[in-house]
Amino acid sequence: MNILVVGSVAFDSVKTPFGEAKEVLGGSATYFSVASSYFTPVNLVAVVGDDFTEEHLSVFKERDVDISGLQHSPGQTFRWRGEYGFDLNEAHTLDTCLNVFESFNPQLPAQYKQCKYVFLGNIDPDLQRLVLDQVENPKLVACDTMNFWIENKLESLKKTLERVNLLIINEAETRELAGEANLVKAARKILGWGPDSIIIKRGEYGALMLSDSTVFSAPAYPLESVYDPTGAGDSFAGGVMGYLASTDDLSEANIRRAIIHGSLMASYNVEAFSLERLRNLSSTDIETRFQDFKTLTNFELSPTCFNACK
Repeated sequence: MNILVVGSVAFDSVKTPFGEAKEVLGGSATYFSVASSYFTPVNLVAVVGDDFTEEHLSVFKERDVDISGLQHSPGQTFRWRGEYGFDLNEAHTLDTCLNVFESFNPQLPAQYKQCKYVFLGNIDPDLQRLVLDQVENPKLVACDTMNFWIENKLESLKKTLERVNLLIINEAETRELAGEANLVKAARKILGWGPDSIIIKRGEYGALMLSDSTVFSAPAYPLESVYDPTGAGDSFAGGVMGYLASTDDLSEANIRRAIIHGSLMASYNVEAFSLERLRNLSSTDIETRFQDFKTLTNFELSPTCFNACK
């Protein structure tokens, strides 16, 4: 099934201890779309400026990403500049230029309104609800948010959460949103505002999923070479949503499998700057790393140990 994603397409300038990239393609909707497209077709809604060239568009065209909803406005495309220290879990923003993104007004093409799987990137919660007002009877609505909206539009964000099935945010955002230091307490509080489930992205420590009835923890894939974590969280969300849409199965067991697929897409993303690694995967790459995850997380409690524990 097709996925609808609404978010940002941007140019990023990123510096890490392992290198630097300037004016490379980025943005939450970009990473999400490319990661998700390995599992199912994607419909993209975003805005770019007149500096967005055919070369940039080719990244979407080479994948199964429909860009009928990509708006072109006079001016420059959204830009972000940041850097990472050796703690790659935390990005330090140096500069943000919203440019055409500042006046983004997401309007869905008619063929997008039937999408059953919807992902709302970390845009203004007012715009997130504007998108939801345009879609017709979605099966699963997931969203992301960020500290700016938590700090400046909390009540609006809560109204969005009332209409969301799945919230995918990082660890710091979870604590700030709930006003709770304990991660499990924070998640439980947020679940009370509307979502059926919350998936907490924990960077190199993996991901944690909570619902009213279950808790599931997945590790991050252990890597020796990590060059750029930019977009890892969006690639994770793309993998999760892409897998769920491709299987059209929202059972708890399948959501757990989706989280593993999200983790493996994020693990490939961080192996290079921008989309250099993510856009060049094969089905064998994905299947191999999935099997690696199964091996990584598999264990059996031997009868001897069980008797000793008793």
